[in-house]
Amino acid sequence: MLLHVLLFLLSSSLVAAAAPPRHPGDLRFREAPQFYNSPGCPRPLSSSTDSPCSTSNLVHVAMTLDVAYLRGSIAAINSVLQHSSCPQSIYFHFLASKAIPYLNSTISATFPFLPFLIHPFDPSLVSDLISTSIRAALDRPLNYARSYLPRLLPSCISRVVYLDSDLILVDDIAALAATPIPPPSVLAAPEYCNANFTSYFTPTFWSNPSLSIVFEGRNACYFNTGVMVMDLDRWREGGYTEKIEEWMELQKRMRIYELGSLPPFLLVFAGRIAAVDHRWNQHGLGGDNFRGLCRDLHPGPASLLHWSGKGKPWARLDAGRPCPLDALWATYDLLEPLVSIDDS
Repeated sequence: MLLHVLLFLLSSSLVAAAAPPRHPGDLRFREAPQFYNSPGCPRPLSSSTDSPCSTSNLVHVAMTLDVAYLRGSIAAINSVLQHSSCPQSIYFHFLASKAIPYLNSTISATFPFLPFLIHPFDPSLVSDLISTSIRAALDRPLNYARSYLPRLLPSCISRVVYLDSDLILVDDIAALAATPIPPPSVLAAPEYCNANFTSYFTPTFWSNPSLSIVFEGRNACYFNTGVMVMDLDRWREGGYTEKIEEWMELQKRMRIYELGSLPPFLLVFAGRIAAVDHRWNQHGLGGDNFRGLCRDLHPGPASLLHWSGKGKPWARLDAGRPCPLDALWATYDLLEPLVSIDDS
C-alpha cells in the first residue's frame, strides 16, 4: 500500500513538471556516475583498451540503439549498472543503423567508463522480409536485428543477454545471465503458458495442417523476445537465423501472423526454450498495442520491469499523463532537463 502511495505522489509531481515533447535528435543526457566492482568480481574492463574477447568472465548485454528509443536505452543501461555487483565486468553490444553517427558519442559521453561496441546493422538484411503488422513501430528493421546477433557479435562470445530499450532492471543482471540453458535449447526466457497462444497466428495458419503441424509435440507457450538469454554457439551451429528468415518469407506470401518480429521466434523456439522465472520480465506495462492503457505489476517479485506495448514511460511523462509505474522508470532517466529563459 505504501509503495502505491509513494508512486502516486511521485507521479503527481511528474505531471506538474511535465516538459514539452522534444525531438529525439535534440536529446542531451547527464553523465552517469562511475560504478565499481564489488570484491570478488573479475578484473575490471577498460572502456578504451579491452576487447570483448579479452576475458571469459564478462557478462555480455546486447541492445538496439535508435533515435526514437534512445532515451529508453540510456535509462535501461543506467539501471543495469546501478544494480550490478560487477558493473565493470559488463560489456555492452549495441545494434544500430550506421546512418546515425552521433550514437557513439552520446553513449561515450553519458557513460564514459562503459566498455561497449556499436555493431552496424544493415536494414536491407530484413527490409524485403518485413510485412506490415498491427502497429507501425513494430515494423522498423531494428526490431528484427536480434535475429542476427550471432552473426554480428564476435565469434568468441558464446552467450549474451538481449534486452529491449523500454525496460529497467532492479536486480543483478549476472543472475539472469547465469540462467542454465540445457541442450538442445538455444534460448532462455520467461514463458507465459496462460496466454492464448493461438491468437498470435492467423486462421490461415491454423487451418493449414502442413503449417500448424510445426507445433505438434511441443508444449508451445508465449514468450516475450524483449528479454532473452541466448546461447550463440548453438544458434550458429543450428542456423536459426535462416530458419527465422524462412518463416518471414512465407509470411510475405500467406499472411500467417500479424505481430511483427515475435511470431517467427515463436514458430522456431516456442516449447523449446529454457524457462526463466517471471520476475525477470514483468512485461506489458506499456499497455496493449492499440490504447496503451496503464497496467499494474503482475503478482509476485520483480527483477525487471518492461514497458512492452504501445505506451512508453518517457512519452507519457513528457505529455504530463504518466502511469503510476512510470515514476519508477523516471528514477533512471538521465535526460538533461530543458532550461528556458524564464527559469533563469
